[in-house]
Amino acid sequence: MELGSSVLENIAVAGDSSHVPDKLFVPLVTAACQGVLYDEYRNAVAENPAFKDINAASLKAAYSGLVTLAIEAAKCDSNEQNLSTTLEECKYTSDRINDFNKIFLPQKSHIQLLLGKIGSSFPHIVDVDWRLDYYIKNNHLEKIDSPVYLICLHTEMPGEPELKEIQFSCTLEQLQDLVGKLKDATKCMEKIAQV
Repeated sequence: MELGSSVLENIAVAGDSSHVPDKLFVPLVTAACQGVLYDEYRNAVAENPAFKDINAASLKAAYSGLVTLAIEAAKCDSNEQNLSTTLEECKYTSDRINDFNKIFLPQKSHIQLLLGKIGSSFPHIVDVDWRLDYYIKNNHLEKIDSPVYLICLHTEMPGEPELKEIQFSCTLEQLQDLVGKLKDATKCMEKIAQV
């Protein structure tokens, strides 16, 4: 789990009893996890009168740090030991580490499911159709004599039932260049898979 220095500082604010009193730590972690899972709880901390004793800037930083930690920990499938190590680095007491783990770990799988539904990925090519056309002449020139390849890529997006088509035309040189780049990309992926 890689967290930036500003995120670690915000997580440390949540763990510091001078910023977040012990009695409000569990409700704050609960609110952070609920804020990740449910839209209606996204601004619940700012509106909650239970947190009125916490400085607004500290509350915002602590909440932000806990939300980021919950998302990153779910994304990396962090276990109790990994979380404890991260929280110890942020100077958490053992009670606060245990409280965080008790609240977060049962909800981790739900957060992971939610994260699985989010994302942008490129379409996957599932089929290719092509056709070779030979242009003899056009409106501007009397004689062209050049082959043109018409390519149609059938693609699918995760979660979408219908295939989409991407169509383009290219010359023989452009097609050879495309094939060469695809071969290079394949070799790179094979090297990465072997590591």
